[in-house]
Amino acid sequence: MLETALFEAGGYRYVRGPFQYSGGVRAEPGLSIERARFAEPVPMVEGFRRIEAHLAGMGRPLTAFCACELRSPAPFTDQGFIDFNRIYVGTLERWGIFRDDDNPVARSNVCPEIGGPAEPCFEAFCYTVWDETTATPDGSASFVIAGSGEARDMPGPYRDKIVRFGETSEDAMREKARLVLGVMEARMGALGVSWAGATTTQVYTVHPIHPFLETEIVGRGAAPAGLTWYYARPPVQGLEYEMDLRHVRVERVI
Repeated sequence: MLETALFEAGGYRYVRGPFQYSGGVRAEPGLSIERARFAEPVPMVEGFRRIEAHLAGMGRPLTAFCACELRSPAPFTDQGFIDFNRIYVGTLERWGIFRDDDNPVARSNVCPEIGGPAEPCFEAFCYTVWDETTATPDGSASFVIAGSGEARDMPGPYRDKIVRFGETSEDAMREKARLVLGVMEARMGALGVSWAGATTTQVYTVHPIHPFLETEIVGRGAAPAGLTWYYARPPVQGLEYEMDLRHVRVERVI
């Protein structure tokens, strides 16, 4: 069973995960989550600076930062992904968010197949705000579930963890999607939320999803507000399918 913890300084609960990200976040009662998308992807260093300025303008502390969506030029090797993530969490550590390899911030990081950035960039980010009217203990609280590809939760290189590694047939993609959908549901279950509350469900793959869209995604209630499909690859070589989802009531373009 997945473990959750409260990040009191940010006003949200999170699903514990690896050092680079949490499995998802949910606003605590009295707060909600807002999302801001950059009009154009912003390189990491400048993105962190602009996020800091945005939070200051909203009257929120840096610790309110709770989720982000990244865009990278191409999938990383296993070691390259670890190296990149250590740089990324360095800023979170300075912000008082990351400590002792425990990271409460949810994240998706994908690689556009066409027209991608020349370096890792921020696409969007989320943060908590005070809001007595939207965050309640009955499951209607806003949330963000982090992106996940079709890798089993086990130690070892990605090659050994990926479902149907190297296969992209219709049957293989269906199996990959089933695993990812199950991961999304496990993370939601840990936070006490469900597909029914999602305002956005996102899929990232360069392979056809139509053969299993009806049965595996729409049929199980995974797209109550429709489905956003990005023609992009997950962030690690060998992964072919990723999803994330969220419930936010305010979205901005900055």
